[in-house]
Amino acid sequence: MTDVLVTGAAGKMGALSAATIDAQDDLRLVALVDPKGGASAGETPWFATVEQALALTSPEAALEFSVPGAVFDNTKLLLAAGVPTVVGATGLDEAEVGELSAAAASAGVGLVIVPNFALGAVLLMRFASQAAKHYDHAEIIEMHESGKLDAPSGTSLRTARLMAEAPGSALRDAPGEQPSRGLGADHVRIHSVRLPGVVAHQEVLFGGDDELLTLRHDSLSRRSFMSGVLLALRRVTGVEGTVVGLENLLD
Repeated sequence: MTDVLVTGAAGKMGALSAATIDAQDDLRLVALVDPKGGASAGETPWFATVEQALALTSPEAALEFSVPGAVFDNTKLLLAAGVPTVVGATGLDEAEVGELSAAAASAGVGLVIVPNFALGAVLLMRFASQAAKHYDHAEIIEMHESGKLDAPSGTSLRTARLMAEAPGSALRDAPGEQPSRGLGADHVRIHSVRLPGVVAHQEVLFGGDDELLTLRHDSLSRRSFMSGVLLALRRVTGVEGTVVGLENLLD
């Protein structure tokens, strides 16, 4: 049995994750953290801050789903306390990831940073990195709900990075500068859509001679992320150092 702390527990992803964890036989909720508070999940106590939760509970793993502005500080506190942590929230830049990686190494605990918990989305990234060896040009269209704070999404940026860094990648920048053509990232143009009624969707398009290859994944509800959340929590206690991307835990 692994005792788990969840931050951002009053948010949509945090609340669903907490309920999912609470239903597992091998995971046990011991703390829910959110300054907004929330309805009790069984007998699990609520705390306004990570400091308060760590003072009164002893989690063996943590799931970080707080707002972007709080992700770094919360994760640093958890790692300093020796708690293996899964970060599913967005808002970390490369410098902050480097600092958290150093903190995890210093504490001797695992850190798993996951841009997308949907297994299908992770597989799409893997397939896209394989296809990048055969095409010069690719673009990404990502769609999320209107309330998503970051654009482009962490998933699309991670996809572009994996495609560009794939061994033998043939991707190269499209010629010309056109302001309406989306963000250029790692030789890939990313187009972000934010609309009500959308959950999480991503298309990767590869253009070749007289052909178009389209890879697409659709999350139809937040439940699609729960299998990845559980996988990461079950693996993080055995992780050494920092792992970025759920794909690194699949095999």
